[in-house]
Amino acid sequence: MKRQLWNFKFLLLFLLAFGSWSLALAQQGQITGKVTDSDTGEGIPGVSVLVKGTTRGSITDIDGFFSIMASPDEILMVSFIGYTTIEEIVGNRSTVNILLSQSEQALTEVIVVGYGTQERKEITSAVTSVKAENFNQGTVNDPRQLLQGKVAGLNIARPGGNPNGGFAMRLRGISTVGENAEPLIVIDGVIGGDLATVDPNDIESMDVLKDGSAAAIYGTRGSAGVILVTTKTGRTGRVVVDFNTSMAVENVARTIPVMSADEYRQVPNMVDLGGNTNWLDEVTRTAFTHVHNLSLGGGSESTTYRVSVNSRNAQGVGINSGFNQLNARLNLTQRALKNKAVFTTNIAATTIDREFGNENSFRYAIVSNPTVPVRSSLPQDVQFGGYTERDIFDWFNPVSIAEQNIADGRDSRILASIRGEYNFTSNFSAAVFYATQRETDWRGSYSPKTAKFGGGFGRNGLARIQNDERLNELFETTLNYNTDLGRVNMALLGGYSFQEFFNQGNFMEAGDFLTDAFTYNNMGAALDFANGLASVGSYADKNRLVAFFGRANFNFEDTYLLSVSARYEGSSRFGADNKWGLFPAISAGVNIANLVEITGVSAMKFRASYGRTGTQPNQSYLSLLRFGRQGNFFYNGQFVPSFGPISNPNPGLSWETKDEYNVGLDFVVFNNKLDGAIDYYTRVTTGMLLPINVPVPPNLFPQTILNIGEIQNSGLEVMLNYNAIQKSNFRWTTGVNFSTLSTNLRSLSAGELSFGEVNYRSNFGSPGQNLTQLIRIQEGGPLGQIWGPIFDGVNEDGSPRMKDLNGSGDYCNCNEDRAQLGTAYPTFNFGINNTFNYKQWDFNFFFRGSIGHYLINSYRGFYENLEGTTVQNYNIVNTKYYDPRITKAEYNSSHVEKADFVVLDNATLGYNFFIGPGKNVTRLRAFLSVQNPFMFTGYTGVDPEVRYVDSETQDPLAPGIERRATYFTTTITTLGVNVSF
Repeated sequence: MKRQLWNFKFLLLFLLAFGSWSLALAQQGQITGKVTDSDTGEGIPGVSVLVKGTTRGSITDIDGFFSIMASPDEILMVSFIGYTTIEEIVGNRSTVNILLSQSEQALTEVIVVGYGTQERKEITSAVTSVKAENFNQGTVNDPRQLLQGKVAGLNIARPGGNPNGGFAMRLRGISTVGENAEPLIVIDGVIGGDLATVDPNDIESMDVLKDGSAAAIYGTRGSAGVILVTTKTGRTGRVVVDFNTSMAVENVARTIPVMSADEYRQVPNMVDLGGNTNWLDEVTRTAFTHVHNLSLGGGSESTTYRVSVNSRNAQGVGINSGFNQLNARLNLTQRALKNKAVFTTNIAATTIDREFGNENSFRYAIVSNPTVPVRSSLPQDVQFGGYTERDIFDWFNPVSIAEQNIADGRDSRILASIRGEYNFTSNFSAAVFYATQRETDWRGSYSPKTAKFGGGFGRNGLARIQNDERLNELFETTLNYNTDLGRVNMALLGGYSFQEFFNQGNFMEAGDFLTDAFTYNNMGAALDFANGLASVGSYADKNRLVAFFGRANFNFEDTYLLSVSARYEGSSRFGADNKWGLFPAISAGVNIANLVEITGVSAMKFRASYGRTGTQPNQSYLSLLRFGRQGNFFYNGQFVPSFGPISNPNPGLSWETKDEYNVGLDFVVFNNKLDGAIDYYTRVTTGMLLPINVPVPPNLFPQTILNIGEIQNSGLEVMLNYNAIQKSNFRWTTGVNFSTLSTNLRSLSAGELSFGEVNYRSNFGSPGQNLTQLIRIQEGGPLGQIWGPIFDGVNEDGSPRMKDLNGSGDYCNCNEDRAQLGTAYPTFNFGINNTFNYKQWDFNFFFRGSIGHYLINSYRGFYENLEGTTVQNYNIVNTKYYDPRITKAEYNSSHVEKADFVVLDNATLGYNFFIGPGKNVTRLRAFLSVQNPFMFTGYTGVDPEVRYVDSETQDPLAPGIERRATYFTTTITTLGVNVSF
């Protein structure tokens, strides 16, 4: 914490030093005026009035009036959503009145694509751009949240409200069954940039490359799509200071319903220990978060800069969970040699101190007998620190779990890049780009001598420390040439890329400490190294990517459009026989509105594309014969490590290949009120990287990673934006996006090798259900098949009766008597956004939903019966499905629930205070925001959000399981202020 405070002071001094650099401004005077709608004659509030080439700006009031400082030779840029931007020279006037007319902004919007930008009207691929003004609002601690529900086909999910939990992103379904299933992140040109280096307040736009033709320029890493993050930069003019601050209160929104102590006492054969404990309340709290963001920017005609510092302190509703984050960013642009040379530098640093808490405290809070007191002075409980512990299977005091066990972490990120560009002519330029990113993750955990959960009690204290470090260096050079060939405009790009990754880490685990006082900070005091009860380890690996790439765009009279690209890329992770791969793409479009006049249609573009992308192996050296440690054996009074092969040689190891076809329609209709895009895609992934069992001998290791199998995805995506009302005092814009998804696992074999025509993944676990089979993988079927017996009533002995499906006359507890109970992936996702502006008020609310997916409710499968009560004295899950006749816990179809949901993701009410001319403050806005205030769903578990992997095994082939250690969902209420100087 002291180090973070020192860094903050240093950066604040840095900001003040930059702030003093605002000298030699031109002679300026106060300019006033009014901005009026050319059609209605009414003043337009909220219009941006900016002195061109500077950051001096103003916003019109409720009647359309503005005031700004400008000199006679300066130009005013006047812009507003839905209107054509006007540039007006000031001259000798002190009053400048402006007429604005409606525009086709949806077509002229600039979109960031791979290695460049294009106007929307020229794009022939499936690309979606989300600007800062359209991001999700409220307390947003992860940049992924800004896009949640905003892009058709992009699903972003984080089950539960764990502040340290990550978000899973899937674009257009599942492109791979391996670990590289998330879109590639590119931050200001840095491929593979870490989003932790970017504070949400510093992001200008996020552009999503959805189809293969758009992503092919990134080769072996583009199969899951690409998200291009563009950060904010400075502008010439006086120093502009922005300060944003907010305070949030977070409370539990959803848990699992269980019996109270009074209800539990009515259950036959229960054990009453005299307490009256609400365990859910005991392990949770009201959490507070405060966020502060300070930035300043400005510069001269040759030099511009922007510096920002962001501080976030977030508590979780779970005891001892949360994080403290400090982020700083510098952007500097320098022009030289008569503006022919442009140098751009970006530097970002982030430190996050984490308290992970323990999600198992939620699990055992659900199962805990409510008559058990939290603490006890009985002799048998003194050894556990005074927490009540019972000698029963699979039960630990949930408060002890949360309060006694320590789980800390520190994440450090540094991302720096520099780009030099030289414009030889107005048509020809060259650029060199270098970036480096260093990520360090430190983890420290300690379970004290008195903690029954976590291993400390049995090991006389148990500590673990782990360090992981990742270094990424990127060098690229590009050439750009643009020219007009009569009626055809041509833009050419060529480039070379070299990227090297280095990973290393170490860990240490030990127990038997003399005291708990030092926790994990005195590993040398552990006494059990000699007895083989401690372990240490380390690793290091390296890999490289080399690529040559190019693209050609052709525009024939803004009517016929063509784009062709290719990337030829080599990776050291591939086998000796397959080091290089070619990833081509082609897309074309035609602006129909330029050929045929259609009433009410301002623009309509049809496009079609094809692209090939790839996916690398997620580890290095998989194609080589490797040896490693395989455990210990006891010899001559001591433990001796044993070594052996851990992989087979595989010179044919290659990348997964995804071929994608896309057709789309972009349009602007109804006098520019409605714009949108419709896309339909089909993609096939072949040569998936899967571990296949192989015979020993001739192989030395029983499993090899091979390219095998084929999967197909297809779907429809629609995005619509409608300017419903655009009056001077009242405006309403609404937008909707939705997508469908269909998956088909075509095969899991290649020649004589097979992953298995039918394969089963994951089991329910203890107590008593370790042999269950939950997820089926089947050739010719969809991914994510939830599998199991069908519930058919209750037997006389209280056990669930299962349906006889194979006609044998009795349920046989075999695969023939089991069926598909649902699928884990939604077939339909949507988002609905509405924004209202009334005078100086603004109000926005956003709904998001997923339809068609199912979840296995593990809590119900284990504890919604009397067996746990009579045998282990567990509490009873008390949902609408509870049947007191059932006395045996046994997984079946009744525990698989349809998890459709619609959630109000966020609603924000803001007020913009009117600031008169000549004030130091140029903008003042206060807002109140609420996130996840209510959800419509029939699901009775903690969170109906989609599960893309099994949280216990991290198996991507076993989605759709809500495990028992699920962090509760939360509602967040935020009050904040935005100020500009």
